[in-house]
Amino acid sequence: MPRELITFEVEGQLFGLDVMAIREIRAWTPVTRLPGVPHYVAGVVNLRGTVLPVVDLAARLGWPATEATARHAIIVTQSGTQVRGLIVDSVSDIVAFPDDALQPPPAPSGDSVVAFLEGLVTHDDRMIMVLDLKTLNADEAVLEAA
Repeated sequence: MPRELITFEVEGQLFGLDVMAIREIRAWTPVTRLPGVPHYVAGVVNLRGTVLPVVDLAARLGWPATEATARHAIIVTQSGTQVRGLIVDSVSDIVAFPDDALQPPPAPSGDSVVAFLEGLVTHDDRMIMVLDLKTLNADEAVLEAA
């Protein structure tokens, strides 16, 4: 059975997340900043009456913080009971590929991005870094306060 990903860009790199983990894709909405949260937590937004923590994905991956504009998007993800938004530069496409096309990520070195990858897949001559949402959300206890 083929696997489907939503692909998106952050810092010029192509990433993917399993479509089943995506609740919705929202246009950029300014966030309310919170004190005492990790540097990569941009803040919170109101999602139909629910407080949604929003993570700056670039900062979470160890890159410079995003200077968000109206051109950015927020991908609302769900992993178990944890719902949060991810700030991305742009959303690209839905891509399908067979499970056996997913290659393991390289061994972690000094690059913090590798630690968050489930694997890599090639599509239309581009490499898609498939994010592991559980690893990305490993700080669940910290964000529950948000």
